[in-house]
Parts: sequence; structure tokens; C-alpha cells
Amino acid sequence: MQNPKYNSPVERYLRRFEAARYVAETYNIPCSPKTLAKLACVSSDGPPFRLAGRFPLYPVSGLDAWAQAKIGPLVRSTSEVQQ
Repeated sequence: MQNPKYNSPVERYLRRFEAARYVAETYNIPCSPKTLAKLACVSSDGPPFRLAGRFPLYPVSGLDAWAQAKIGPLVRSTSEVQQ
């Protein structure tokens, strides 16, 4: 979707429930709204978000980057996994 005023794409934002479902369905990573809420309160390891009043809104691009960072590299054997 384009922003007609600035002729640039408009970032898509998801509420917490939708964000958790998006991560789970797109990347097959278990994710719940409660997990995202906890990460937002006690950790800096969660996906980035903005607040619209009291509602967190997660940009899809941030969810994509966060989920991809959680996935390790492709390996052919467990002996290749670095600890």
C-alpha cells in the first residue's frame, strides 16, 4: 500500500494477538501474545513495536527480522551446531 502524500510504502502494523499468529504461521516458531507481552516488559530480546496510546503495534518488517534472527543456520549434522 502506498502513502499518496509521500509516495512511499506504508508499513503494516499488527496488534499483539495478530503479531503472535503471524510469527507462528509464517515461521512455524511457537509464539503467543503473552510471550510478546512479557518480552516487551522484561527483555530487549523481543520484536520492536510502537505504542498507539496503550496498544502495542508490531511492524511486520520487525517481526520478520526478529523471527529470522531466532532461526539458526542450516546444518547437516548436530555436530555442526556451535554452542
